[in-house]
Amino acid sequence: SGNYYNQGEIRKKELEQSCCVLGIPASDVTVIDHRDLPDDPAVEWDTQLLATLVLKHIEAKNVDLVVTFDAGGVSGHANHISLYSAVRYNVCKLLWVLPWTGCRVLVLESVNLFRKYISFLDVLISCLLPRDALFILTEEETEQAKRAMRCHRSQLLWFRQLYLLFSRYLVVNSLRLL
Repeated sequence: SGNYYNQGEIRKKELEQSCCVLGIPASDVTVIDHRDLPDDPAVEWDTQLLATLVLKHIEAKNVDLVVTFDAGGVSGHANHISLYSAVRYNVCKLLWVLPWTGCRVLVLESVNLFRKYISFLDVLISCLLPRDALFILTEEETEQAKRAMRCHRSQLLWFRQLYLLFSRYLVVNSLRLL
């Protein structure tokens, strides 16, 4: 629920505001508040527990595409990496237990620090490297993404301000199928 520093309620509201900016209705936002899944960048979550929760959501919402972090979690955040592990665990279940779901999984590529902060210049590099999907945002989409990020006021520390200015993830995202 984003309760790191006891800001769970604030972060829930910020998430809903951010999703609204992106055109995602609040009714499509699900926040999981589970005592065994603390919001903490140093805590690895239980893979099977999280996999079960994710799979229930996929089934309940009839999800056909999941986009998640890769094994690097983009920023090395343990919770992000745990989410990747849980989704990866579920891919085996989806293929063997629920093959008719047709749910596909794309993972966002983690890049090195240099590439992470060269903004639009990374488009050239990303176009040359292998990937399954490449999303290049228009200037309007980049501004929309920045407006959505600014909704997360409680998390906009100095380094995230730099992220808003220089991150390639606000311009280009390369993904691969899991």
